[in-house]
Amino acid sequence: MGDRLLSDEPLHPEVVSSERVFEGKVWDLRRDVFRYNGEDITREYVDHTGAVAVFALDEQDRVLLISQYRHPVRHRDWEIPAGLLDIRGEEPLVAAQRELAEEADLVADEWNVLNDIFTSPGGSDEAIRIYLARGVRPAAEAFAREEEEADIETRWLPLDEAVDAVLARTVHNAPLIIALLAARTAREKGWATLGPADAPWPTHPKLGRG
Repeated sequence: MGDRLLSDEPLHPEVVSSERVFEGKVWDLRRDVFRYNGEDITREYVDHTGAVAVFALDEQDRVLLISQYRHPVRHRDWEIPAGLLDIRGEEPLVAAQRELAEEADLVADEWNVLNDIFTSPGGSDEAIRIYLARGVRPAAEAFAREEEEADIETRWLPLDEAVDAVLARTVHNAPLIIALLAARTAREKGWATLGPADAPWPTHPKLGRG
C-alpha cells in the first residue's frame, strides 16, 4: 500500500435527472439527482466552463503575479494570470497563451503542465489546469483591458519570497498558493514532475469525457 501513489478515483454514478435552475452572466447553477449507495441524492452546484492559469517564471526564478479586484471576496488579491475556457473548441494551451497575453502582455517559448486542480469540488465542477511558462518575453502588442482588469497591477517576485507570503498567510488565492508550492517542489526535483503542454486532461469534468 505504501508503494502506491495517492490518486483520486474517477466515478460516474447514474444521473437520474439534471437541470439548469439558474442561468447567470458567467456561470449557471445546475441541480442533479444521482443514484449513489442505493439512494437518490440531490445536489446543486456551479456549472463551470473550467479554466486555465499560467505560472510564468523568468530566468531569475521570479514569478509573475497580478493583483486585481475580486468582488465576491471584496479584495484585490494576488493571483497568477488565468481565464475561463469559454471559447468553444479552444484548446486549453491556446487559452493559457491567450490569457498570458491579455492579462500581462507576455508570450512564452516553453510550456508545461504544472498542476490540474478542482477548486471547490463540493459545490462547483470547476477544474483548472495550471501551466508553467518559461522563456517569457514581451508580446508584440499590448492588450486593452477593461472592467476589473483595467487596473491590474503586475509584479515579478522571487519564487522563494512568494512562497514565504503563502506560509505567512498574507496571500489567499488558491491557484496561486497551489502553483507556488508545486513549482518550488518541482524545482527541487529538477522539474522532472512536469507534464507536456499537450497532456490529456482526464480530470476536467467536460473535456475528460470527450
